[in-house]
Order: sequence, then structure tokens, then C-alpha cells
Amino acid sequence: MMIAKSILHKGLCTCALVLLLGGAVSAQTAPAEAQQPAPDAGTSTDFFLMPGSDFDRPGLVPRANLNIGIGHTFGFLKKDPIGDELTFAYTYENAGSHGFFHTAFGSHTEALGIMKNFGIPKTKIVTGYSWIQAGLTSFTGYVHVENRFYDGESLGAAIHFNDRNSIWIQESYNKIPTVPWYTTTGIGYTWSW
Repeated sequence: MMIAKSILHKGLCTCALVLLLGGAVSAQTAPAEAQQPAPDAGTSTDFFLMPGSDFDRPGLVPRANLNIGIGHTFGFLKKDPIGDELTFAYTYENAGSHGFFHTAFGSHTEALGIMKNFGIPKTKIVTGYSWIQAGLTSFTGYVHVENRFYDGESLGAAIHFNDRNSIWIQESYNKIPTVPWYTTTGIGYTWSW
């Protein structure tokens, strides 16, 4: 449990440091009227770090969930009802001696996803998103690695500090065959360009 808290604490400190540095760098840029408009305002690339905590069901046992990834928004997909951003993410999950689902397993997941970003009425600072992911989870900790299909469904909100820096808050439902479902609560930092 202490290892999970330590990993979560270090992840949150890293997110805060990146956010502060990103804000300092953007504060030193030229005024908005002197900048050239983006060639295609409908696209962006996002790099995200999302330390979080998982709660296994049954039992609500907490464990660390560390997620890093990249996504690219395509302008021509803005009207697509399923999604407008394609993502790739790597997730490591463990909680010290009580690893993935109360076992000695660690869990390493590589997932492709599609995210739908949407506005929230009467605000430009907060936006919402839904995120569907599918990939491969590898359980480690025993003599051989066990691979399983992974499915994740997320709903979240992004708080935008400026055009480049935002904080994500999300809740995810995760399912891996042979493992009971579990939920993930995550808070993360995103840098966009």
C-alpha cells in the first residue's frame, strides 16, 4: 500500500511540475495578436500523463494505475459520433505486494483508443470526453507472462488552463476476460501542440 501511495504521490508531483513549467513557458511567448494562426485549427496532438488509483471489485482495494499516452485529433472527424481523436496508451498497474486483483501479478497494458471530445454548454474552460480503448494486457510476476484482451470505457472532463495545458479527470470501467471488472479513477496532465 505504501508503494502505491508513493507512486501516486510522485506521479501527481510530476504532473504539477510539468503544468507549472508549461505555464511558465507559455507566459513567455509573444502576445496573441502577434502570433500566426495555426494552419489547421481542427487538429491537435496531445501527450498525457495520468497517475490514478484503481478500486478492485469486490472489496474496493486501492492500487496504483500509471498511464502515459499520445492522441491526435483529426478535424475531419469532428462530426463523427464515435470519436474525433485516435489514441495510443500504455498503463502499468500494481499495488506493491498486493498486485493486480489481489495477486502477485503486475499488469502492463498497451491499448488503442478512440476519444470523442465535446463542449459543455456555457463554458469554454471545461470540456467533456468519452473514450473507448481496446488492447493487450500482460500479467507479470509468475514464471510466464499471461496475455489477455483489454477493454476500457471512460467518461471524463478536461479543465483547460490555456490552448496547450489541461488537467483530465476521468472514471473508467475496465474488463479483462478471466478477471472481474474493475473501475479506475484518474487525474492527469495533458500538453497539446
